[in-house]
Amino acid sequence: MGLSPCDFHYVFIKRGAVNEYPVTPLSYSFSVLATVFAGPAMADCGSLPNLSQLRTALIGSLTPTNGPNGGLGFHMWGTIVDRDGTVCAVAFSGSQFTAQWLGSRVISAQKANTANAFSLGHGTPPPGSAFPAGLALSTANLFSAVQSGGSLYGLQHSNPVDTAVAYGNQPSFGSVTQASFNPTPINSQAFGTNVDPMIGKRIGGVNVFGGGLALYKAGQRVGGLGVSGDTSCTDHMVAWRTRHALGFDELQGVQGVADASHPDNIIFDITANSDGTGGTGQAPNGQGGVGQSAGGFGHPKCLNNPTGPAVAALPAVK
Repeated sequence: MGLSPCDFHYVFIKRGAVNEYPVTPLSYSFSVLATVFAGPAMADCGSLPNLSQLRTALIGSLTPTNGPNGGLGFHMWGTIVDRDGTVCAVAFSGSQFTAQWLGSRVISAQKANTANAFSLGHGTPPPGSAFPAGLALSTANLFSAVQSGGSLYGLQHSNPVDTAVAYGNQPSFGSVTQASFNPTPINSQAFGTNVDPMIGKRIGGVNVFGGGLALYKAGQRVGGLGVSGDTSCTDHMVAWRTRHALGFDELQGVQGVADASHPDNIIFDITANSDGTGGTGQAPNGQGGVGQSAGGFGHPKCLNNPTGPAVAALPAVK
């Protein structure tokens, strides 16, 4: 850790008094390690769905490529985080961890973290808030605002994924994190199981396309769900059905940017720019980006996009 062999001091404040105590490097090292490797204090995975429940709901939410979810008809990854961002469950819908895009494992965790981190429940906004009952934002709702010139531009680069947590790797030489005690390397067969290296740790990450939803019970935000493995539009559809199947869509009046019965639903309101570029969401045509979102929370359309009636027919929140 680059500690000097000489004793050094630390300072702490207690009841207004500043006290200085000599500390040996060894005792300092143990105190630092105890802090670094202490478990998340607020984690409460016991009240959230477990791996088996998540996998069952995920499988039951898939539809063929010609079904209401649209997309490519691929298998999916799903991740659940607690309200403090601790990963509680990681599952896949296929027969093994290589049956779906491997890159989507961490993306699903990013989405869960994002939806949880940027949603609120009852009793949290102060008086006079524009969203007094709380605000549920899906990752799909963030797409337009993070584009160049948007009000949230750069959000997608904040809160980076902890790759040591994501893959169970040890950190680079000279740094100390929770992953420093990981076996090297983590067997990939652990991915999507109860010993997935992300379990019990905060993965971090911000994702700004469809597939992430906050989890609610009795109007309180209790965590987040992320789904990935198909087009981002289909990811949202599958995540919505999975949250509903798990019974964690009890928003009970929590507001959103879509309609009241689907507050955090995906919105397809992006139109072409004044120069005629963009607008489809699939091919920006080289210039002008993806177009303009009338409401500011629009998401681009995807390959084999879910139809408007299919999106509107998603189960209403409770």
